Amino acid sequence: MTEQRSAAPGRLEGLRRRLGESPITRRLVGGPDHQPAPSLWQGLIGSVLIMVGSWGVGWLAMTPTSLFARTTVLNPLRVEPVGVVACAILLVLGSLLLVRAWLRLGQRLEGRWDAAGPTVTRATWLWAAPLMLAFPVFSRDVYSYLSQGRLLHAGLNPYEDWISELPGWFMQGADSIWAESPSPYGPLFLLVSRAVWFVTGGSPEPSFLLFRAVSVAGLALCLWAVPRLARRFGTEPGWSVWISVANPLFALYMIAGVHNDSLMVGLLLAGFVLIGPGSSRWRNLAGLVLVCLSIAIKPLTVIALPFAGLLMLRDRPGWGARLKVWALCLAVAAAVLVGTGGLTGLWFGWIPAMLSQGDAAFPYAPFGLLGLGIGWLVDWLTGAGVRPVADVVYTLGKVAAVGFTAWLALTRRPVHPVLATGLALLAAVLLAPIIQPWYLLWVLPLFAVIRRWGGWPVWTLYLLVMVLVVIGVVDQLSVAQWISLFWVRVTTAAVGLTYMVFIVFLDPKTSTLFPLAPRWRSRRHPRSTTPQELP
Repeated sequence: MTEQRSAAPGRLEGLRRRLGESPITRRLVGGPDHQPAPSLWQGLIGSVLIMVGSWGVGWLAMTPTSLFARTTVLNPLRVEPVGVVACAILLVLGSLLLVRAWLRLGQRLEGRWDAAGPTVTRATWLWAAPLMLAFPVFSRDVYSYLSQGRLLHAGLNPYEDWISELPGWFMQGADSIWAESPSPYGPLFLLVSRAVWFVTGGSPEPSFLLFRAVSVAGLALCLWAVPRLARRFGTEPGWSVWISVANPLFALYMIAGVHNDSLMVGLLLAGFVLIGPGSSRWRNLAGLVLVCLSIAIKPLTVIALPFAGLLMLRDRPGWGARLKVWALCLAVAAAVLVGTGGLTGLWFGWIPAMLSQGDAAFPYAPFGLLGLGIGWLVDWLTGAGVRPVADVVYTLGKVAAVGFTAWLALTRRPVHPVLATGLALLAAVLLAPIIQPWYLLWVLPLFAVIRRWGGWPVWTLYLLVMVLVVIGVVDQLSVAQWISLFWVRVTTAAVGLTYMVFIVFLDPKTSTLFPLAPRWRSRRHPRSTTPQELP
């Protein structure tokens, strides 16, 4: 038995070596290590596969105003079982091919990060370009954006009225979890949603293209801000952009998935670029305005406001200086939020709406499951009901997140303001009853610009990216009701897991990024060897 276990790593290493020496495999994974171009075009191929796959299993509204719902041009991909399964496989393969291209780009640029910024930026735009023409995948929140814009355009209040009050709301493509839930978005984004509804007349395809343009604007802000922040704080700009903005999750969830979080994060980071102890008064003011506009997109970034103030000060600021900048932050926030709230006529309706979030979907985050577990236990013992008890737990989580944020802001030796913002947002996410995969992108750029990290956090991130990609594909497939969604998901999951195994264990190059492969190699070959140059 021991001999079998010791032989397994050797057989795996032999298989990995044969794959590396195979002419077919070498062509598929392509190019020498010192050239980043193969990774760029491999990622582009992955994005094209995602685009084509989305035409078969991406979210398509069935309203009469839809351009594609009234035609049969996509029927081979959306109606026929073979076409649907093929598109689902293309979607998961393209997504993981994009992940692999990202990993290989990082390997190829290792040791050259100081001059890698233009290459990483070019890769980000190249990989995002085909996704502009994809149907929404990984999420259909974009249709809820449109419906909430329709609510506002109809003179209703998205913080008090629900999209189920609109005739034909389900055909507009919105997920039913938002049917009777308040909008979680700030007044500025609701203005954007109303403008999109007004311009497009509710036609889904032009609408999600306009919303995607908003996401692309957020991407552009992130690409502008992250390298500047990294350079300012002594981190390699190229690496910071690669690990956070060029990350496939950004392209998949923000661009292909059309999420307004892209603009939220972009405005926050751009504001932090302008704010600093050496900046002029007007530059600091402009930075604060951008941070407050981020709050007007998604109110959760109000967490960043005290740290934006601390960013204006030097190390170990006194209480007088803190109170002064915090008063300025509050004044700017009040002006921006009163202005955007007045334009919508909704004023501060987002505050109770934000506090009630967590009811729109089943709480499947760890803290959400904890709340339900405690609720079930108390209900079993006392008959008090599951949800009332769970709500108490969720309220305690919010209090804990606010308390942790206050501690970060008030501690005598302040944590780095940008890092503190990331920690506070991370606490808010982990202590919430619901976690979405793209929430990782809220904090990743904030951690990446402070310092470069390695070891287990990096390879854990690589694994997490792949897992979230496969989960996102499998969970968000739009399949006609006469086709078995279960078997489409099973097939897609099997293909995705197989490719994940290849990337982690068998790929001659990417397997070296994960801890098992190097450990096995060192046992099999104690002396270091120069590996044959592979893609």
